[in-house]
Parts: sequence; C-alpha cells; structure tokens
Amino acid sequence: MILGSFFSFFFQAGPAAPPRGGGFVSMLFMFGLIFLIFYFLIIRPQRTRQKKHQEMVEELKSGDKIITSGGIHGTVMGVQKDKIELKIAANVKIDITKNSVGVILTSKKKEKEK
Repeated sequence: MILGSFFSFFFQAGPAAPPRGGGFVSMLFMFGLIFLIFYFLIIRPQRTRQKKHQEMVEELKSGDKIITSGGIHGTVMGVQKDKIELKIAANVKIDITKNSVGVILTSKKKEKEK
C-alpha cells in the first residue's frame, strides 16, 4: 500500500501550464508559410504554362498542323480573334476556340526549312 501511494505521487497531474501567448501570431505565420509553399509549387508553374500556351496560340498561322485538347488532328485554315478555322478532312472545316489548341505539330516555317 505504501509503495502504491509512492508511485501515485509521481503519476499525478501537475499544475496546469499557463496559456502561451502569441498563438494568433504563430497561426498567421503558419498560414503565410503554407500560402508561400502553395504559390511556388502550384500557382507559379501554372501561370508560366498558361503564358507559354498563350504565346503558342498567338503565333498560329494558316497551314500549321495542330492537335486540339480533344484529340482532333487538323490544319489551320484561318485565325480570327477568338477562334480558329480547322480543316480536319477533305471539304470538312470546323471552328474551334483558341484555348482548345493542345499541340502545334508543324508550321510553314519549319516545313520550308526542311
């Protein structure tokens, strides 16, 4: 019995620790850190991809061969402000939006160089 009371003395909960100050500041710091990590891993690379895609689409000219994001292969017949006229087969032309261009396969400049 004496031994039991001896060990219970060591395992008793001590006085409660006083609340720590600066909880709000450290929380704001953590949110800021998480936002920076999120920005450099996700937002910034996505913006650079968007800029490259926009430049690629702005350089399109008649005769370029492209693949749309939907998988349609075709040749550019005309470029307008917000859409592209695409020839996908003999006597078959469709209009697509500029954002749906996935890949430019060849352009007239590259074909002339060959």
